[in-house]
This record gives sequence, C-alpha cells and structure tokens, in this order.
Amino acid sequence: MCGTCRLAHRWPRRFGDSGIRPAGRFPPGVDPGGAGTPRRFPGRGALSRSISFGELTAAPYNDSILLRTRLKVRQPDRLLAVTSDKDQQALSDQLDRTVVPDLKGIDGVGQVTVDGVRDLQVTVTPDDTKTAKAGLTSAAIGQALQAGGVTVPAGSFDEDGSNRTVQVGGGFTSLKQIQDLMVTGTPGKKPVRLADVATVKEEQATADSITRTDGEPSLALNVTMDHDGSAVAISDAVQDRLADMRGDLGAGATITVVSDQGPAVKKSIDGLTTEGALGLLFAVLVILVFLASIRSTLVTAVSIPLSVVLALIVLWTRDLSLNMLTLGALTIAIGRVVDDSIVVLENIKRHLGYGEEREEAILKAVREVAGAVTSSTLTTVAVFLPIGLTGGMVGELFGSFSLTVTAALLASLLVSLTVVPVLSYWFLRAPKGTPADAEEARRQAEEKEARSRLQRFYVPVLRFATRRRLTSVAIAIVVLVGTFGMAPLLKTNFFDQGEQEVLTVKQELKPGTSLAATDASAQQVEKMLAGVDGIKDYQVTIGSSGFMAAFGGGTDTNQASYQVMLEDSASADEVQDRIEEGLGKLSGVGTTTVAAGDGFGSQDLSVVVKAADAGVLREAAEEVRDEVAKLDDVTDVTSDLAQSVPRISVKANSKAAAAGFNDATLGVAVGEAVRGTTSGKAILDDTERDVVIKSAKPAQTLAELKNLSLGAVKLGDIATVQLVDGPVSMTRIDGQRAATITAKPTGDNTGAVSADLTSKLDALKLPDGATAEIGGVSQDQDDSFAALGLAMLAAIAIVFMLLVATFRSLIQPLILLVSIPFAATGAIGLLIATGTPMGVPAMIGMLMLIGIVVTNAIVLIDLINQYRKQGYGTVEAVIEGGRHRLRPILMTALATIFALLPMALGVTGEGGFIAQPLAVVVIGGLITSTLLTLLLVPTLYTVVELRKERRAKKKAAKRAAKSGGAAATAGEEDKSPEPAGV
Repeated sequence: MCGTCRLAHRWPRRFGDSGIRPAGRFPPGVDPGGAGTPRRFPGRGALSRSISFGELTAAPYNDSILLRTRLKVRQPDRLLAVTSDKDQQALSDQLDRTVVPDLKGIDGVGQVTVDGVRDLQVTVTPDDTKTAKAGLTSAAIGQALQAGGVTVPAGSFDEDGSNRTVQVGGGFTSLKQIQDLMVTGTPGKKPVRLADVATVKEEQATADSITRTDGEPSLALNVTMDHDGSAVAISDAVQDRLADMRGDLGAGATITVVSDQGPAVKKSIDGLTTEGALGLLFAVLVILVFLASIRSTLVTAVSIPLSVVLALIVLWTRDLSLNMLTLGALTIAIGRVVDDSIVVLENIKRHLGYGEEREEAILKAVREVAGAVTSSTLTTVAVFLPIGLTGGMVGELFGSFSLTVTAALLASLLVSLTVVPVLSYWFLRAPKGTPADAEEARRQAEEKEARSRLQRFYVPVLRFATRRRLTSVAIAIVVLVGTFGMAPLLKTNFFDQGEQEVLTVKQELKPGTSLAATDASAQQVEKMLAGVDGIKDYQVTIGSSGFMAAFGGGTDTNQASYQVMLEDSASADEVQDRIEEGLGKLSGVGTTTVAAGDGFGSQDLSVVVKAADAGVLREAAEEVRDEVAKLDDVTDVTSDLAQSVPRISVKANSKAAAAGFNDATLGVAVGEAVRGTTSGKAILDDTERDVVIKSAKPAQTLAELKNLSLGAVKLGDIATVQLVDGPVSMTRIDGQRAATITAKPTGDNTGAVSADLTSKLDALKLPDGATAEIGGVSQDQDDSFAALGLAMLAAIAIVFMLLVATFRSLIQPLILLVSIPFAATGAIGLLIATGTPMGVPAMIGMLMLIGIVVTNAIVLIDLINQYRKQGYGTVEAVIEGGRHRLRPILMTALATIFALLPMALGVTGEGGFIAQPLAVVVIGGLITSTLLTLLLVPTLYTVVELRKERRAKKKAAKRAAKSGGAAATAGEEDKSPEPAGV
C-alpha cells in the first residue's frame, strides 16, 4: 500500500551544518532503510519516479529552519538482492544491460530500479612537494578545475543562410582531459600539467551506508507493479526468470528474493478460494437436507455461481482486481446469495404441494414473496452505503469489499426472481400422490407440515411466547442486559496482523557512533541471525537510507535495519522469540527491536508529548516513557526525542588573520582535509561525476586535525579546535516542540492496553507547560471505531426508511429494528468464546448484521400481514405466518452459517486478516437473531397489534354509544376464520 510520510527536514544556518538532515516517521509498511541504499540519484529525476512531491512549508525555528514535506512513497512490490564477486559499479552496469530490461518486459511491471550502488567520483590528490615547487595551492587547482570544466555560450551569427551558435569550452568528458589540464600557480611560474603535480583517478565515493544480504555485500533490485498489474502473475514471472538472470550475471553472482508480495497474496487467495468452495458445499448440503430433493437443491444452488459471475462482471467493469478483499467479499456473500432463492423456491414448492396448477402456483408463489425478498435484499445492501461515506483507511480499504458484496446480493435478487422460477417450471413437479382437488391437497399438505418435528416443537413454543408476552419480553431484556455485561470481557484491536513472512529488526547505537563501529556491531547480529532456525534470508542496511540519502542529508551511521525472510513452514512468533532471545545474549549491540515486517498497518502504541520549552519537553517525555514502560503487556518502549551528537568545532582565533585565514577560508581548507572539496563536474560514460580535491593524508582524529598543516602554520595555532555538543534536532507539531514515545503491545487486546495507558496518563502530573496525548494504533482504532459507529447509525436509519416504505407503517419497522441489538448477543458471545478480538473487520461484520438480521423478519412479518388482510386474528396470523416461514428462515440462516463456517474456523490458515473475525461475528449474530426472529419479533408484533386492536375497539364503542347502539356493538365478538390445519 502506498502511504504518506511526514519528514521534518532541518538545516542550521551555520556553514558547518549546511547539509539537510531529514528526520521523521514513515507510515506503516514503508521502511526508511529500504533494502539498499540508493546512490544513483542524479538530482531529483530518479527519485521522482517513486516519490511524488507535495507541499513544502518552512517556518523559523531558533537557529534553524524547519521544513515539513509530504511525500507519497510507493513501496516496491518485490525486492531482489544481488551479490557478485565483481565490483558494485560493474555489477550495476551488468544489471542495467541484462536483468533490468528482462524484468521490465514482464507484463504489469511499472518500474525496476537498482539501488545500493556507491557513486564514482574523480579524485584529485595534490602532492604537497610538487605543488609547492610549482607555486600551486589547492585553491588554485580548484579554480582551474572549475574554469576548465565550464561551458560558456558566446552568442550566434548568420553565415550562408544558416544560424551558427558559438560555444566556448565543453566540460570534461574523459579522465585524460582532467589529467592534461594545465594549471597556473604563482605569477611568473610556468603552467604545469595537473597529473604532474597531483594524482588523478576515478574511485568510489566515501561510503555512508553498507548493504549486505546473508552476510555478503549486495545491490537491491526494486520491482514495482503498475496500477493494473497482478502481484501473483509478476511474482511467478520473476521466479520463472531467476535461473536465466543468474546465468546472465555469471557464475559468481547470486540473486536472492528478499521480499515478495506475490506468494503471500497467492496463499491468501488460495485459502479464501478453498474456504469459499467448502462454504458453498456446506450451504448446498444444508439445502439438500431441508428440501430432500436433488432437483430442488440444484435449482436453488444455481443462484450461487450465477450471482458470483455477475458480481465478477461488475468488478471487471469497475476495473477492480480479484484480491484478498474482493475475494473475501465473494466468499462471505456465498451463504447470503442463496437466501432469496431459498425463500422463493420453498414458497413455490409449498404452492405446488397445495395441488395448484404449475404455472399458476409459481406465479402466485413468486408474487407472494417478491416484495419481501426485494425489501430484505435492499436492506442488506443499504448497510454498505455508509461505508462509501466513511473516510480514512476504513473507507479506502472496504470500498471494493462493499461494492463486491452489493453486486453479489443484487445479482442474487435478480436470479431468485427470474432464473429460479423458470428452472422451477422446468424441473419441479407436485409431490407424488397429491390429490387432484386443490382444497383436499392443501388440507393434506397443511396436516403433513403440522406433523413435522420442527412444527411440533416450534408452534407450542411460539404459542407460549405470544400468550406469555410479558414473560417473553422480560427474558429478552435479561438477555440484552447480559449482552452489555459481556462487553468488558471482549478483546479489542485495530487489525489482526495474521501470519507474517517477514520480520524487521531495528538496531540503534549511541548517537555519534561511526559507520565502522555500527558495522562491527551489526555483524554480531548477522552472525546470530544466520544461526536462527526458520530464517530463510536476511538483509541489513547500515547507515542512511536510500530516501534520506537522496536528499543529501544525514547519515544516521548509528543505525541498522534488517529485513528477515522466513521459511514457508516457520512460525513468525516462534522465530521472533528466537531472535529476541539471541539479541538478549549479545553485548554492545545497542537498542534493538523486532517487529512484523509486512503486516497490515502499524500496531504500535504511541504517546505524543508537547511542550514549548526544550527542558520541560525532555523531562515530560522521560516521565511518560517511564509510565509506558510500567505497562504489563508492552515491550520495546522507545522515545524519538533526539540526543545531542558531539561534533568538532573549528573557530578562527586572533592569529588567523595574520596568517591570511578567516572562517570561510579555514572551512575550505578543513573541508579538503576531512572530506574533500568538490571543485567541478565531469561527464564520464554518460554519467555526471563530481571532481573532488582531497588531501593526501586526510585528518581522521582530533589530534590530526589540530596538527593540520596550512602552509607555515598549523590549524591548532590559528583556530580553536575542540569537541562540543552538537545541535539537537526538534520535531514541532502545531508550533510546539514534540516527542513521541512508542511501545509495542505483546498481546491481541490493544484496547485494554490503551485503556490502561490512558488511566496512567490521566494520573500522571506532568511539568507545567507539557501535555501528552495518545496516538498510534490507539488513535487509529478509536477513529475507525467512531467512523464505523456512525456508519452503523446511518445504516440503521437507511434500513428504517426502507422498512417504512415496505410496510407503510412506523411501528412495524421499529419492531424489526429491535432485533438488531440482540444480534450483538451472539456476535459478542462468539467473539469471546473463540478469543477473537473486536477489530475493524469484526465491526464490518456488525455492520453487515444490521442488514442480515432483519431480512428473515421482513419475510415473516410480510406473510403475517398478508394473513391479517385475509381476515385472520392477530395471534392466529402470527402462528400461521411463523410456522409457514419456519423452514425458509432456518434454511437461510443455516446455509449462511455453514457457508461461513470454514472461514470462521480458518481451515486453511491463509484466509487473510479480514475474513475470519468477520465470519465469526456474522455466525454468532445469525444464531441469536434467528431465534429472535422466530420468537421475539412475533411476540412484539402481537403486543403492538393487540394493543392497536383494543384501542380501535374502544374508539368504536365510544362512537357507537354516542349513536345509541353501544350495548349491541360492545357485545359483538371478533370472529376470524380458522386456518386449516391449526
């Protein structure tokens, strides 16, 4: 996934700190270290292919300027590490000629880059003896290089009808041109050839980072997928080409796949496909058990593939791929798409059993339930509408999910009202032995149905519920109170990470640690990783990252980042425990953290501390860090509050002027002695290279710097050279200095840890002027839950409006909506029983339940209303409607439950991070909502309608009394026709 990273770039105004130092936090899934350290950035050109630049704002900040840049970073979809016995530049050139074009030729690949190559530069090292004899100084050589490598446009003129452009110079295009450059020193001295007084050669620039794979120096091949590419197809194509690419590079080269999204996506898709197929099989078996007819089962089951195919067509028209989200949506929809067909077919079979003529029976049966199934499907679809209005990650992530489910459900409605009746006409017949007389056939069918086990169990219970209405409602209230009582036992989190294939290890030593010292420490970690069971490959990047280096900034030489690829059979948790145990046995490796490398989103807790004063901020941050460290279920507590990095300060003293130096000229001299001075450019092999003047004996210690010879004097004689504390970089949020304390939860109950953290922060008395607020995964979870909570309220409102339009009543829709909170009983209960946390996927399941739980109730209430219109009394209409809708309600509920069962059980273990908790919620909610639909909804309907009847009778009696006929009217009894078979 692409993310947005916030980088705070700071550069103090002093000359010595003129480099930009990027510092900041990257979003989940974006590794600042990457897999290599790109050094092949000719300006912004190469970088802009993977980073789109956004806003850039600046604000004064003490002795520096604070810049905030928003960049959108596209993380590579697969990362290959290449090692060889050749030098890096030669290997890079060979990759550009052979491997890169081959990878770019793969369908769906948008970009291939080679990272980790150290730039070449032309180094000019003057010989002090020879330059002194020739009267030359380093400054004179630098001026000659700048003048000799310049191109000057000198205008143009017309000649023989053509325009001629005049250009003086042409820049350096070969190493020999630089060597042959004539340099003039002191006036009166003859010009000398540069190569005669200095060594001129092409060499690698000084390293500020190191990248190794499995202990060997390596380059990184980043393969980025195009917007319409397939991760699985590209992964397979890369695997197919690996052998040929290794052959192209020669016997001494190896190519290692460090990171690849393809296998993980393929496993998830295969797992969802398997679970979906098993769910389809279970749903069909449930239908077969109830209908006891292969023909009827096939007619009903045909709605599943047809609905899926129509949904796939919708995805194709919307240019959506079949990924984990859309496939998960189809898998979840399998159990639901058959519901409408079950209701239609069961009603058709019932009418055929009544002895009605086939065409008339089918038309009558479909007409009887068409309005109910349409309304029930639309209510289920309507709950997904608010997701489209939900912003942030939830709206972005579940937009395609919602569209897929919606398309499948609408397709199932179309199939149930068109294809199923046609197939029923072709393949279904009245049961054998059905009397020719329709009335006799209906009477026998009713008696047979009443004698069934389901009817013998259900009808007495329903009669009790409708007769003991207050008792039934009281039981329901107790259940609802119990539901709220279970809520504290529920675990909560943001997203389940699922099984990981990549782990990330971060290592940080004391600020100011050299690259060589960090490298030596990293080698200890690498040696440990090489001996850990379950690790397939590992890659380390020491020093500045590719993105950081692209801005020419700080080196972060005290840090190292590792990407650890696991064996297919390895458990990420077990390997992580082994790594942490191994790191605990090492000494001198600094602070290390281990985390999932390719999971969904960051699971870290964070607390942002703000204060106007730097001292107050530091004190408050330490207090908060101590409190966070006291939490029971967290580890790896860190603070991003920067520490001062010691630096060497050189300042001219009173003797400098007499020796002909000031701070500016000393800066040039010291720069040449330490890192070299860039004095020009050269185009070599079609690539721009820096021309750098370096000292023959560069200063590498404080003592050597003090003893640096500057002609007749030493640096220590004319300048104060000492070790001082460097500037501390600060992060500002909303104009205040800020520090972020992060911690990693060790369990799956992030909500409980967040609540504990909140209580500790509330009890903590921070210094005056300091504030602390929780962010990170806690903030993400709270925001997502709040957004989904609003989406649920909006869904309930939409469902209510649809129900009002369906029943043309305000009271009956309210009766149906009562079942929604009771659906949470089963959902929460099953989440607790299975130990599944309530995260965003489970909340989406809750949202789905709002539409699902009312569907069966709609069909039931619609039939009861039809019986009421035929003249049945309230109680008898409820009993008659309940027993006729018992089978289809049980069939649809059980078909959906069994279709989701493989997903809830995670039979393949590869179903993804969304499907399992969502399936658990829907199954639990369906179990309780089905019982409520069959018992509580009819009871509440009876309570409301009987009260309406009593009020209507009272009004009628009052009107009759006024007209003089009160006695006769009051003595009449309501005579309702008795339904057959009851």
